[in-house]
Amino acid sequence: MSEISVRQEITALKAYVPGLSIAEIQEKYNLPQVIKMASNENPLGMPPLAQEAVVRHASGAFRYPQGGNPRVARALGKRHGVDERRLVIGNGSDEIIDLLIRILAIPGTHNIVCFNPCFSIYPIQGRICGVEIRRQPLEKDFSFNFAALLDLVDENTRIVFVTTPDNPSGYCPPREQVIGLAHDLARKAPDCLLVVDEAYMDFADDEKATSMLAGGIMPSNTAFMRTFSKSFGLAGMRVGYGILPDHLADFVWRARLPFSVNILAEEAALAALNDKAFYDATQEAVRSGRKQLYTGLTALGCKVWPSQANFLMFGMPEGAPSAAECFETLLARGIIIRPLKSYGLPDLLRVSIGNQQENLAFLAAMADVTARRTPEGAKA
Repeated sequence: MSEISVRQEITALKAYVPGLSIAEIQEKYNLPQVIKMASNENPLGMPPLAQEAVVRHASGAFRYPQGGNPRVARALGKRHGVDERRLVIGNGSDEIIDLLIRILAIPGTHNIVCFNPCFSIYPIQGRICGVEIRRQPLEKDFSFNFAALLDLVDENTRIVFVTTPDNPSGYCPPREQVIGLAHDLARKAPDCLLVVDEAYMDFADDEKATSMLAGGIMPSNTAFMRTFSKSFGLAGMRVGYGILPDHLADFVWRARLPFSVNILAEEAALAALNDKAFYDATQEAVRSGRKQLYTGLTALGCKVWPSQANFLMFGMPEGAPSAAECFETLLARGIIIRPLKSYGLPDLLRVSIGNQQENLAFLAAMADVTARRTPEGAKA
């Protein structure tokens, strides 16, 4: 019997590579405890108020949620000072990114533009939709060349994606440069949407001065992505949102699958928005932990890139084990970080900011790893 054929775009597709799970590393190495610092999750866990809300509303999980998640939209509209009709709530911001590509780009005709490397969902979903992907390499220091990015844009470009702070480097471009890109796009490609993915923006040292959204600067050709997965500690609940131009939000709601945000995730999101103590504690833990890991890794001789997110990208010292060897050694010790081979950066690693105990355990393990030397770099 012959196999059912699959579209060419799918057969050539490389799937998204998630961080390893705690369970699979426990099983592989027979470890009673594993520390996960690979997926940029909240170092403090889930907000207490959100946990209480899930338990309190669990008995109502047999009901469908209200269409359009209006309570979450109202709460987020108030939080960001925008009309709630511009809010679209999704099963993670990934869903909204996917929907924007589907409703704006015609397969075989249009293209989308992004940097390389970048959050892999942009090119993956674009290819699934049969849309051409144009990618501009980052500068050597991982900064953005917006002029070169703009050169890839033509009359058939429907979306330009920019992540700020960026993943995996944590680089955050000056806000004025992003504003300039929005204005340049409006002149060069009036029918193109700029998507500014601000998933990590609230970890920036000065969010209001860094974020267009937080600064109330929202050009008519620009959409903003945010998520509950990071500061709000709800990665497993899958809730994200977009703040879109008025007319576009309505079309995304029409295309979104009904009830894609489940009723317990909705209640958890509403509770998390009200848990200010947890949010503030998260900001403090990430900022202090980021400084702790940056200082500690630098002291060990690692090359560490400055970050405005809840993670750090780093390279191993000269003569030390390779990034791949470091990753495997840490795994055997029960510490999961993120190798960046899937980003095209095989010599680099990314570590999420953990809690105080996790950060100390990671730095202690890194001290052991970096103390070793390869034969080429062995001490005399």
